[in-house]
Amino acid sequence: MTDADATPPLGMGLYWQDLSVGQTFRTFRRTVTETDLVNFIGVTGMLEQIFVDADHGGAMGGRPVPAALTQAFIEGMLMQTLIQGVGLALLEISTKALAPVRVGDSIWGRVEVTEVRPTSKGNRAVVTTDVTVLNQNSEPVLSYTVKRMQAGRP
Repeated sequence: MTDADATPPLGMGLYWQDLSVGQTFRTFRRTVTETDLVNFIGVTGMLEQIFVDADHGGAMGGRPVPAALTQAFIEGMLMQTLIQGVGLALLEISTKALAPVRVGDSIWGRVEVTEVRPTSKGNRAVVTTDVTVLNQNSEPVLSYTVKRMQAGRP
């Protein structure tokens, strides 16, 4: 056994056995920048006028960002924490945009475990969570439900 095998890694996610229905978590906050918007729309091709024209006078006002970017930021934070090393597959996701997120907003997520269903084999479970994304004023801006396959303890 090497030192790397014997030393537990930092940032390991939670095995499905460590989760229970009703358990809640929150992510850190993250401010959405102009660079985030430009990089995201460039790589995804979401070059809609409301995202590329800083002077666009759309109904949302300000400098809105795609809801997909908002969700991607929260998923990224969850990948680095809750599901790092234990996430096996994304099975299903259902998203609802509630309010615009704009450049300069700071977002964070509240996560609630709503189902933990062990599978019949493989020491894994389907874990369902409801995620609410909030802005700097703690106003909900996005919500989604996600089902993932998560690993169990070795």
